[in-house]
Amino acid sequence: MSAPPKTVLTATPEEEAAIRAAVREARGLDRLPGRRVLARAEDAAAFADFLSDPAVSDPIYDLPRPFTVANVWAWIAERVARQARGEAILSFVWDEAGAIASYCDVEIWPDRASGEIAGAMRRDRQNSGEGGAGMGAMLGWMFEELGVRLIGLTAALDNIRSARMIDAAGFLRMGGRDCVRADGSVRASLYWEMTRDHWRARAYV
Repeated sequence: MSAPPKTVLTATPEEEAAIRAAVREARGLDRLPGRRVLARAEDAAAFADFLSDPAVSDPIYDLPRPFTVANVWAWIAERVARQARGEAILSFVWDEAGAIASYCDVEIWPDRASGEIAGAMRRDRQNSGEGGAGMGAMLGWMFEELGVRLIGLTAALDNIRSARMIDAAGFLRMGGRDCVRADGSVRASLYWEMTRDHWRARAYV
């Protein structure tokens, strides 16, 4: 299960309310690269097909295994409900053929002005440079549009590709973290954080 960042921030009531409103509206999502749209429960079959490739889903701990349409439908529906509370945004990028090319699952803790990102890209789009560019756009969106001040990320110990991308984005390594899967098992992970001030310093140099 997702957990808030190790660093504890406290949002003012006004800041928390503003973050919740931005998340409910998915403010600025339509300006991100690609054909990115909010996920819907009726996309469950397409998303289950996307997740069926181990190259896509194996590195990610917080997914609705096994990838049946029913499990995926419930998982999407839960995130749609949490977006209505201002706590999560699940989105897909669709290709021209009508298949999911990538997904992004954003977890938000409005009372802590903090967030987390998980996601994956289809095998044929991996190692193309799209992932790094997409991550940069997502970070800017979360900090500037949603209003969070801190983002935490994890990656499996053997997920070298994701670790390199996170390091390249400017995140600070902060040791390890145990990530709890839906079935209660634990995945040992590397852990990073980035603040909005650090992001702005890098983005506007």
